[in-house]
Amino acid sequence: MKRLLIANRGEIALRIARAANAEGLTTLGIFSEDDVQAPHTRQMDALIPLTGVGPAAYLDIEQIVQKAVAAGADAVHPGYGLLSENAAFGRAVEAAGMVFVGPTPEVLAQLGDKLQALELAKFCSVPVLALSDEILDVAKIKSW
Repeated sequence: MKRLLIANRGEIALRIARAANAEGLTTLGIFSEDDVQAPHTRQMDALIPLTGVGPAAYLDIEQIVQKAVAAGADAVHPGYGLLSENAAFGRAVEAAGMVFVGPTPEVLAQLGDKLQALELAKFCSVPVLALSDEILDVAKIKSW
């Protein structure tokens, strides 16, 4: 891994960039049209402008993956929030031939479903709060 695209903004992007630079990686930062002057844009080795404004630009999986490939990134770090829990993003990054820095898309998909995550926790003998079976009965919940 040599060129890391940081698919996030703000303080988390700054922290990831500092850690990546300390490891000798080249950092590629993204920014939306309304974040041109954002602090994270001043700390990256290279910048990649996104089309769009606000969070929507940072959630555009197709655009981010295309720009990462075009910039020669060999890895993508999602940061936290935004795309960090999005299995589709992880899959898109991997399908484009890059490393997704984080849990595998399969793990993200499994833990993104709260009931499935609860069952996994039980299977792994992780203590969980007791739940009534009623909470799993959608019809019963709607009748309350």
